Amino acid sequence: MRVLTVGIDIGGTKIAGGVVDQEGRILDKGRVDTPTDTAELAAAVVEMARSYIDRHDAVAVGVAAAGFIDKAQATVIHAPNIAWRNEPLKAVLEAGIGRPVTIENDANAAGWAEFRFGAGAAVDDMVMLTMGTGVGGAVIIGGRMFHGGHGIAGELGHMRFTRNGLPCGCGQNGCLEQYASGRALQREAGAIADSGGIGEALAAARATHGTLTGHVISDLILSGDPGALEALRRVATALGEACGGFQAVLDPELFVIGGGVAQLGDILLEPVRLAYETSLPGYGERPVADFAIARLGNDAGLIGVADLAGQEA
Repeated sequence: MRVLTVGIDIGGTKIAGGVVDQEGRILDKGRVDTPTDTAELAAAVVEMARSYIDRHDAVAVGVAAAGFIDKAQATVIHAPNIAWRNEPLKAVLEAGIGRPVTIENDANAAGWAEFRFGAGAAVDDMVMLTMGTGVGGAVIIGGRMFHGGHGIAGELGHMRFTRNGLPCGCGQNGCLEQYASGRALQREAGAIADSGGIGEALAAARATHGTLTGHVISDLILSGDPGALEALRRVATALGEACGGFQAVLDPELFVIGGGVAQLGDILLEPVRLAYETSLPGYGERPVADFAIARLGNDAGLIGVADLAGQEA
C-alpha cells in the first residue's frame, strides 16, 4: 500500500510544501509567503498541511525550519528568522492539523533526503554541507540522523574555523560559514575586485550590475575569469580544510555538498578535494571520503522531512 506524507519547509521568505511518497517522489507541491507574525505562520502551515491531507489522505506531516530544535521535547528552542523561543511547535501544529507531526532542522531534513534518495543513497555514513547564505550541516551515522545529546548536533557552519576571525551572526567569531558560504564568496570576490589586477572583470561586473551577486560571480567562474576563480578557490579551500577535520572526527564515507554554490559542480569540488587531502591527518595512510554534489536541489528539505514523518508515524 502506498503511504503518502506531507513535507513543509519553512524558509525566511517562502513556505514550501508538498506530498511525498515512499520513494521520495513529490506528487503535489506549492509555495506561499512566510508570514512575519508567529501565530499567522503556524496558521499558514496548518492550512497548507490540511489542504494536502484533504486531497491526498496523507498520514503524517513533517515540518522543517532553521534553528535549534529539541527533538525530545518537540520544541523549537531558537530560530534565526522567526520569533520562536522554546515554542512547542509539534503540539501547536498537531492540534490544528489532526495528524502526527514531526519537526526537524531544515539542514538535517535536506541531508536526510540526500541520504535516502539522492547523492548519499549508497552509503551508511555521510556528512552534508549546504553552502548558502551560511553553511548548513547534517550528519548521518550508521544510517541514522545524528542529533547529539541535546538534539542540536550538525551545526557544522558554526564550528570555529579560525581564532579571532570574522564576526558571525550567531554572536561568535571565526565560524566556518564566514569563510565557506555563498556570502563568503561574494565578500572574497569584492575584495579581489577592489585589488585590481585579476579583479578587473569582477570590478567591471560590479559597476554594471551594482553588486556582485552569486549569479554574476558564477557566470564569471564558468567563463574562466581568474579573479572569480581565485575567489572560489579561497572559499573552497576553507570548506575542504574543514572537511579534513570532520573526517578526523566522524570518518564519513561521503561528503555531499549542496546549496547555490554547489551548482558549479566539479569546478567547486576540485579545490575542495585538494584542501581536504592536504589537511587530513594521515592522508595517504588511511581511507578517505568521496565528494559529491547534492542532487535534490531546493526540494530536499520538504522531501527529507516528509520521509522522516512517515518513519515516525
